[in-house]
Amino acid sequence: MKKKVTMQDIADHLNISKNSVSQALTGKPGVSEVTRRLVQDTANELGYDYSNSRKQKLAEKKMTRNIALIASDYAFSLKSFFGEIYLSSEKEVRARGMNLFIEPIDSESKKNLTLPSVLSSHEIDGILILSHISTEYISKIISTGIPTVLIDHHSPYLQADSILTNNRFGAFMAVEHLIQLGHRDIAFVGNVDISPSYQERLEGYLLALRRYGIKPNENFMLTNTQENQAEISLFLDNLQDQPSAWFCVNDGHGFLVSSVLQQRGFKVPENVSICSFDNGQLSQILTPKITTMDIDLSYYGKKAVEQLCWRMENKEEPIQEILLPTKLIIRESTSEKR
Repeated sequence: MKKKVTMQDIADHLNISKNSVSQALTGKPGVSEVTRRLVQDTANELGYDYSNSRKQKLAEKKMTRNIALIASDYAFSLKSFFGEIYLSSEKEVRARGMNLFIEPIDSESKKNLTLPSVLSSHEIDGILILSHISTEYISKIISTGIPTVLIDHHSPYLQADSILTNNRFGAFMAVEHLIQLGHRDIAFVGNVDISPSYQERLEGYLLALRRYGIKPNENFMLTNTQENQAEISLFLDNLQDQPSAWFCVNDGHGFLVSSVLQQRGFKVPENVSICSFDNGQLSQILTPKITTMDIDLSYYGKKAVEQLCWRMENKEEPIQEILLPTKLIIRESTSEKR
């Protein structure tokens, strides 16, 4: 039986150290390119079995997974919300020993359905999509067959796992808080066309009113407004009756509503109560600070990566939507109706 050729045999043949042979055969730094080629040629000449060096190295390389995180330019600009989710996702990816590629999508790429080059220039094992880009664009990403998890977005037309806020129940809790303080004339402010999350918060608002036998007042429902002070001022100008409380679909709207009302002489919460959603910086810097629904954004990113890792190992399992809970943070902007 032919004797198995070892690294020591190659080292003795070339009169170099075994460590140098190991560095040359595994591609590690520490030897010159000339030495590396010499060692490889000698290994082939002597019949060296690469199963414990090159094959192992290739296997280890394959085990290091590459993850792409894709989002629109707009989502990446919202640093107080999506920025925290991105950072927690990155932290979890690194902790699991994987590589992360960040890909912002501009309006031109979205319009032309131009996928990021990283999907073709690298071996991407999994994709995280942060928030909404467009249904057509996300569908094209999913069609690549690469396991994909959506973060804070879902659609009946998108067949991919989703990590979501329990928006309906969160909004229900917020509006219930206002109702329990004695408020029945409660306004809704937000743009439900921007995101399924905002539509679901409207549904939670209506669910709470129904639960307590309060008929929704359409005059108090502003469902298509941007985060724009002029639009909110115009809405107030057209109101014949004033709500005693406001539920705002996010902290940006809560900040604007509170600011506009106070500019008009309303005292918060003495004259009017305000509750918003997300527990971002805007809910904390205004006076008075705004009661809001808190979302654990660090857990959001961690859960998304966890789900993606599971999906990469279970590609044929049914699609899952995972709802993360919210928590009511009561601050100075809400009080009993007077």
